[in-house]
Amino acid sequence: MAFSLTVNGNRHTVDVDSDTPLLWVIRDELGLKGTKFGCGAGLCGACTVHVNGQPARSCSTAIELVDGAEITTIEGLSEGGNLHPLQQAWISEGVPQCGYCQSGQIMTAAHLLANNPSPSRDDIVAAMTGNLCRCGTYARIVAAVESVAGSVGHYQPGQEGA
Repeated sequence: MAFSLTVNGNRHTVDVDSDTPLLWVIRDELGLKGTKFGCGAGLCGACTVHVNGQPARSCSTAIELVDGAEITTIEGLSEGGNLHPLQQAWISEGVPQCGYCQSGQIMTAAHLLANNPSPSRDDIVAAMTGNLCRCGTYARIVAAVESVAGSVGHYQPGQEGA
């Protein structure tokens, strides 16, 4: 079946089975490799993207459920070739070790900051709890989000490239 979706501001039509996970559409059909497969059950957060501005686990979201949706992946977070402030903070704080979970971590943090530009430490920890990091860089993740808090209130998921 044919499904239409807008990914990072670009309209796409894909011909896949209706139960194909969004993750595989993003990676295999559209060639965007930043979103990672972690657990395949929506439990670890490595595959987190924004669907109509809300975080979603793309490994367990069937394409039929997002037909016509606006999708933002890690590749669509930056604007005009400039890193999103969270991406820069990740580098500055030395967050990534293996890096595998980082796109999902950043997408979750971006959603938090878009909806709460000045979160408390407890708010950050609560928002990030559903994302697992095999390397255990949780303290650096919180520090990176804290370093950006208050400076990205203008960011709205789905508005990349606008």
